[in-house]
Amino acid sequence: MNFNSILKLDAKYSERIRIAEQPGLLRTLAGLIGRTGDSWFWLAGLLVLYFMGPSEWKNRAVILFTSILATAILVMLLKFSIRRNRPEGDWGQIYRKTDPHSFPSGHAARGLLIGIIAFGLDPAWFGWPLIIWGPIVGLARVATGLHYISDIAAGWLLGGAMALAVLQIFGGFV
Repeated sequence: MNFNSILKLDAKYSERIRIAEQPGLLRTLAGLIGRTGDSWFWLAGLLVLYFMGPSEWKNRAVILFTSILATAILVMLLKFSIRRNRPEGDWGQIYRKTDPHSFPSGHAARGLLIGIIAFGLDPAWFGWPLIIWGPIVGLARVATGLHYISDIAAGWLLGGAMALAVLQIFGGFV
């Protein structure tokens, strides 16, 4: 099996998950879930948490904020080096215009990064929902036609590796 065969299989199976052209509740839900992985949403929320939240959450906010920024920079460097086009489609034009490249998925990387770091920083009630949410964001991005499955898998690997590195730097699972 050669690389082109793998890309064709990736496109074929990604198309099976895709619901972008099927208006309705499922597409709306996938779109909303996918948007919850937007970096601006997390960065803004973490700034609010830092400045208005309880003091014991400031450190978590700083770790997550800087981790999201570092991961975004790495994802963009990879995207503009690899230059894989997003799947064809009309849904999600804001993403298609501002970032035409799909590999690796920044949303998938960010989702798993946030989930693993949140789980590692405790408390459990903070980590468990986010460790579940992270992979769902990635799948929603395939469903909305903005990514291929391999984009998501690469994003998960990147986000997971970044999260483990961050937790290692800050003393592992605290």
